[in-house]
Amino acid sequence: MKLFLLAILQSSLLAGGQVLLKFALGRMLPFAWSLDFWKSVFVNWQFACCGLCYGAGSLLWFYIVKNFPFSMAYPLVSLSYVLGMIAAIVFFHETVDAMKWIGVGLIVLGCFFIAR
Repeated sequence: MKLFLLAILQSSLLAGGQVLLKFALGRMLPFAWSLDFWKSVFVNWQFACCGLCYGAGSLLWFYIVKNFPFSMAYPLVSLSYVLGMIAAIVFFHETVDAMKWIGVGLIVLGCFFIAR
């Protein structure tokens, strides 16, 4: 159960980083090798928070891999797909059809069996 909870936290950090990255990219100028572009990158708070989420998620992943069997830990990363889909609905108002919900249900069920 401890592994499952840590995997949910780690997946939340990964999905949160992806959401922040999408928001950050929407505020950046189109890519160019110009000072204006790089300013739009480095003054973007969503981009900075995205990096913090990825960094914290990576540190937590180090702990998980060191202390739990890899055959159990690695499949639980797929929880980030579930959280990412929920984030797409909440933050980006995307629609999700029944087949995708079935897929999400299978991912969650598989993670439950692996963590047992």
